[in-house]
Amino acid sequence: MKKIFAAVMAAFAVTFCAPVLYADKEYVLFSEGGEELSVPEIVREAKPSVVGISTSFGENRLGAGTGIILTPDGYIITNAHVVDGGESVTVILPDKSEYPAEVAGCDSVGDLAVLKIDGENLTPARFGDSDGLSEGELAVAIGNPLGFELYGSVTCGIISALDRTISIGGKSMTLIQTDAAINPGNSGGPLLNSRGQVVGINSSKIISDYAEGLGFAIPISTAKPIIEELIVNGRVTGRPAMGISCENITNDEAERCGLPGGVYVRFVERDSAADKAGLAAGDIITAAEGEPVEGVAELNAVKERFRAGDAFLVMVLRGGESFELKLILDEAAS
Repeated sequence: MKKIFAAVMAAFAVTFCAPVLYADKEYVLFSEGGEELSVPEIVREAKPSVVGISTSFGENRLGAGTGIILTPDGYIITNAHVVDGGESVTVILPDKSEYPAEVAGCDSVGDLAVLKIDGENLTPARFGDSDGLSEGELAVAIGNPLGFELYGSVTCGIISALDRTISIGGKSMTLIQTDAAINPGNSGGPLLNSRGQVVGINSSKIISDYAEGLGFAIPISTAKPIIEELIVNGRVTGRPAMGISCENITNDEAERCGLPGGVYVRFVERDSAADKAGLAAGDIITAAEGEPVEGVAELNAVKERFRAGDAFLVMVLRGGESFELKLILDEAAS
């Protein structure tokens, strides 16, 4: 197992274009440059590395998603929300063969998971550099929208925007925006550039009666260090936690009660960083590290710049008085 982890870690640590010695063979998992391909060429090259993910949640409830082959012996990347909470996971390869999978690691904050199947001679995807993307360049998505009846569907568009900060379930994520169609079931699949390289992991879309073509992908530069930790540790270590349950103060509540914008603290965990610092239920956090926070997503975005064990300053309003507290951040549970 240690050899496998070391080989996969080496795959992520290499300089772009450097060959990786894996199982006595050389593979180029990360590549820079290369010639541009037509869309049919991109699809022919990438499709053997794209798989289906079927997750059983019990009581005849099944979820469908997409995954990307990372190594020839069966490490596979997908989204955390595709497998999190599942009782069992099955991987469907391009030849429609099915393999039971174990979840090697799952990170709900980064919405990434690594699966392992007992496979061999699988075709790993090629991964590019998402930091080198430009708005307007080609983007191709491959996945299983709405389930496996549409297995391996290809959609095409452009990179619509970079560094989009999106709030999903109170978590702030910085994502690639694309107008290549992404639907339920595409989650965990690749977003490819014009060279056929994976530059993003498709994660979400905005569903609205008033908008279309708003899909989002996790940049591969963001995903790589998380995937490394999931393979080695099964979780992401050092991620900070305050130990509070909180919610946004709505504009109506602020106006009605004469409150400032901020984050209302509902509950403080006993012996947590917040508890030890003196934060209490009913407090309102109005700023973090000197930056005003209008909601939970903004508070989390500031907090995520720090690691467990760091000092974290918050401005608190209690009983009409404002004061500053210093929290020594805990490590978040996986």
